[in-house]
Amino acid sequence: MKTVRAFIAIPLPVEVKAVLNEVIQVLAVQVPDRSVRWVKPQLMHITLRFLGDTAVTSLPSLADVLDKAASQHDAFQLRLDQLGCFPNKKQPRVIWIGISGQLDAARALKQDIDNSLLPLGWENEKRSFSPHLTLGRVKDSHQLRGIQWAADVEQVNVPVRTIQLIESELHSTGPTYTVRHGSTLRDWA
Repeated sequence: MKTVRAFIAIPLPVEVKAVLNEVIQVLAVQVPDRSVRWVKPQLMHITLRFLGDTAVTSLPSLADVLDKAASQHDAFQLRLDQLGCFPNKKQPRVIWIGISGQLDAARALKQDIDNSLLPLGWENEKRSFSPHLTLGRVKDSHQLRGIQWAADVEQVNVPVRTIQLIESELHSTGPTYTVRHGSTLRDWA
């Protein structure tokens, strides 16, 4: 059975990616070279659900799930927020930007998607949904002791108009993404 590595995400407009790129440029000069693997802005998105290895034969059913979920939700606005680190700024493993705005709408959309995935064999995720944008993954936290992680983040709006089913292929140079399906939310003029 042929599989693809897949996830469901909210795509970002070019303007938002440009702001994220500026933040990465500010942060990159604060840390030693190669201590952080920065995410390419063109690959950034807000993940709603990681699916993992997914049978190609189930992609049409997943597209139907997304179409149905999107048809039941109005378009909404999110916004870039503050810079943060998982698990914390003293020993970061992931550097991220938080998301604010209409979070209840985002959570409701994700919950509908999760519930629709149950009959297809996916279980509900154990952790709560905390929307964020990953800027970088730390390779060596010892090199980053004492970093203040300071960068102004322009709190630009992130319009949520569509959700996408995305295939991810991992390569030594980084992932490549292919949009397998897109679904448009209601009432977007």
